[in-house]
Amino acid sequence: MPARIVNIAAYKFVSLDRLSERRKSLYAFCQQRNLKGTILLSAEGINLFLAGIQNSIEEFIRHLREKSEFTDLDIKESHSDHQPFNRLLVKLKREIIPFGIQGIEPASHPSRRLAAEKLKQWLDEGVEITLLDVRNDYEIKVGTFENAVPIGIGDFRNLPAAVEGLPSEIRKRPVVTFCTGGIRCEKAAPYLEQCGFSDVYQLDGGILRYFEKCGSAHYHGECFVFDKRVALDAKLHETDTEFCFVCQAILSPQDLTSPHYTFGESCPHCFVLPEERLRALCEKRHTAIQTVSDPLPGSQPYTNERPLRIPHRLEGHTAIDVLVEIQNRLTHNDWKIEFSRQRLEVEGQPISADYRVRAGERIVHSLPATIEPDVSANIKVIFEDDSIVVVNKPAPLPMHPAGRFNRNTLGYILAQAYAPQRLRPAHRLDANTTGPVVFSKTRQIAAKLQKQFEQGQVQKEYLVRVAGHLPQNEFSSSQPISEHPGQGGARLPSENGAPAHTEFSVLQRFDDNTTLLRAIPQTGRTNQIRVHLWNLNVPVCGDPLYLPQGDLGVRSTVAVDDPPMCLHAHRIAFLHPVSQVACHFDVEAPNWARYSPKTTF
Repeated sequence: MPARIVNIAAYKFVSLDRLSERRKSLYAFCQQRNLKGTILLSAEGINLFLAGIQNSIEEFIRHLREKSEFTDLDIKESHSDHQPFNRLLVKLKREIIPFGIQGIEPASHPSRRLAAEKLKQWLDEGVEITLLDVRNDYEIKVGTFENAVPIGIGDFRNLPAAVEGLPSEIRKRPVVTFCTGGIRCEKAAPYLEQCGFSDVYQLDGGILRYFEKCGSAHYHGECFVFDKRVALDAKLHETDTEFCFVCQAILSPQDLTSPHYTFGESCPHCFVLPEERLRALCEKRHTAIQTVSDPLPGSQPYTNERPLRIPHRLEGHTAIDVLVEIQNRLTHNDWKIEFSRQRLEVEGQPISADYRVRAGERIVHSLPATIEPDVSANIKVIFEDDSIVVVNKPAPLPMHPAGRFNRNTLGYILAQAYAPQRLRPAHRLDANTTGPVVFSKTRQIAAKLQKQFEQGQVQKEYLVRVAGHLPQNEFSSSQPISEHPGQGGARLPSENGAPAHTEFSVLQRFDDNTTLLRAIPQTGRTNQIRVHLWNLNVPVCGDPLYLPQGDLGVRSTVAVDDPPMCLHAHRIAFLHPVSQVACHFDVEAPNWARYSPKTTF
């Protein structure tokens, strides 16, 4: 027979120091004894809920009370046949019970405590008092005192606003605040006094102490607790009550047998079909994106600060030589002008053109009154869960700051729309390319996804319309591509470049001497599809950089009103980084990529 589990709850408002040291010590002590639950430490005191076998709990209590500040720690105890907590947490917090109101100091200025026996006596005698339940609404549904007044909150931080809405007659008679174990009343009661309530008490030890001393007298129902037990009866025994931790509904036996009930995830009261949930989330994201991008964030003048980190290979070079080599969009004379205008700084101080740089140093180039070219911000979220986000990127829209673009980029717009959450792109599309882009929500997820890209496990399929007809219906290119940009940022065919391979197949030849192709890149070089087709003398239609007859353009991004560059990432497939289930995302082809399969060849 498994050992019976002892559950303890305790708190004390007392000035504490050496919080990090205390945290490590308590965590190690509890972990060694297989105790589970939560201990909160802050400068204002301690709050704990722990469970374990009898000997371990007794050792913990002795260990804690050996410290002078906890010798009189009041501990409430109950029992269960199972461990109600999943893990051990010892956390440092600003407050052991979040409230956010300045001037409430329970350690030095507590409200009067009312013993459980005295409250029962008052209730037996019919003394005119107001019993104020300061717990959350969903807790009160499980049970409360007879004729108690619910404060009407869903979170304890909302108590100050709720106090303002209390009836004025309550202020004229004694008020007894109560909660589960008493800790919330330590702040609620003094706050009532601060608000002008003259006769305020707090039930000492809360409902749990009242059950211990007085049983169920004048109390209807059970007491909600924040662990797997959900609720306790007046004998401090676990009941059959179940609770949805998502929507905070009290669940009936029928609710528990519903296919829509999954512990910790959903119940019949809050279950939403996955498609509906995704649709609602996407609509929310679209609203946020539209708010951020209308007007475009780069359309108003601002000072654009562009950082540049000095690589080790350029240690000791002059600043102007470094900039000419790395930022070759400006000439040597252009950079001289920027230096003369004191627009180049290191650690906030202007530098001269002959300044000798150090490896790892950060040069910031300030561009005042920057107004960026317009882009298409018609970004659509097509999938999102707890791990990844997939968006349909329009064009023209750069993914990252480069050249003339900084704020008018996919990364910047999504950063504003998703703040404070930070999305991490798993791959890139050219500014002029449309289609799905996958983002990770955490660094850990990004690492898992990136490994798939690096190992060639991600399948990508593009639609591309080219100028010209080719005789063969299936062909490929394995032309290596330079790793360093040239004129206009172009990557050029180079026998000494990085290996690259793309498979092509003809989907349809058109009468205007253009051809629609399916392109499947086997590697992921910058501009790979565009370079391979340009090298085969069938450049992508509308490409502003890789022009017909082997010419190169002077810019890499088309304007909003220009004809589109006809390259579309039609499909991407990979293993979901968490579930490892194969997933794929297809995006509807643009008008230029529509074709009739019956007349393909």
